[in-house]
Amino acid sequence: MMSLFRARPTLHPYAALVAGALSGCDSDAPKPVGRAGATTAGATTAVAAAPTPVRRDSASGEAWWPDTVRRPNARTPGDTARRAKGHEPVWPNPKAPAPIAGSILPAKRIVAFYGNPLSKKMGVLGELPMDQMLAKLDTEVAKWNAADPAHPVQPALHLIAIVAQGTPGKDSTYRYRAVPELIEKVYGWAKQKRAILFLDVQIGKSTLQSELAYLLPYLQRPDVHLALDPEFAMTKGGLPGGRIGTYDATHINYAIDQLIRLVDQYKLPPKVLIVHRFTGPMVTNYQSIKLDPRVQVVMDMDGWGPPHGKKATWSRFIYPYPVQYTGFKLFYHNDTKNGFPMMTPKQVLALFPPPIYIQYQ
Repeated sequence: MMSLFRARPTLHPYAALVAGALSGCDSDAPKPVGRAGATTAGATTAVAAAPTPVRRDSASGEAWWPDTVRRPNARTPGDTARRAKGHEPVWPNPKAPAPIAGSILPAKRIVAFYGNPLSKKMGVLGELPMDQMLAKLDTEVAKWNAADPAHPVQPALHLIAIVAQGTPGKDSTYRYRAVPELIEKVYGWAKQKRAILFLDVQIGKSTLQSELAYLLPYLQRPDVHLALDPEFAMTKGGLPGGRIGTYDATHINYAIDQLIRLVDQYKLPPKVLIVHRFTGPMVTNYQSIKLDPRVQVVMDMDGWGPPHGKKATWSRFIYPYPVQYTGFKLFYHNDTKNGFPMMTPKQVLALFPPPIYIQYQ
């Protein structure tokens, strides 16, 4: 039987974003506190302040879908323990609504480049010059189209629009808001490739209500979608980078309700909502997440590390809780530490449920 190892996190801080890289940037230039990831054998967790150990769900605290649907001839780490319990997840979730006209998922697979143009350390979106970055996105899109022609790729750019900070800032919210010039610049890049744009929210010690209000003018556009990062949502206290944050289903449902309102008011196609996750406590009461055909919910496996570590994290925190759709994140640098290879499209597609959203950082 394969077991999941519990490794203590190590420190891999991100460098600060470059202040003033765009005209109109305010003086509270973002200084990201970092990104945590998978903590299984051989994997590490990246944070910027001295963290507490990453918490994991205990065996008794895990929730499972009723055992009414089984996967034929499939095995992942943890299967033996789950079969011993007599439970496996149901997927597709029978409570999830069928896609409606204009839905991206599941007919297409989204492949997104993540980051912020003010930083070379937060992801490929800001690491490379615009032309090189978009050309690299074309290359990844071609790989995924070749690996699974049945799900043609919808390219995307995934901008961290609200960046958690290690310092309080002027309003003591521990977050930086991308100025309109930056959001419009990345939106223009997306339009060049007929890509959609995701706006990613790390609220720090602010509130989801406040940060979504700031982004609503952009979310009114049919090709702009939303992502929530519980890691940097300090809804239960603490500081970004000092502990892993959390969202409850009530927070996620608030975002869903806001997106539903926009879809109805502006006659938009369904929105896609990405929720990052690599531990159990990052998302609580997942069974109560609202499912509505106007918002397509993706639980995105956000951990980094070697392939066996990423698969173990997937098995523990995404596979048992599929909600509606699943996503998988690939890190050009952190996944390949210590000589490990980054997982290929074929390897990712072997996961269950098959990820329909792919993100590169």
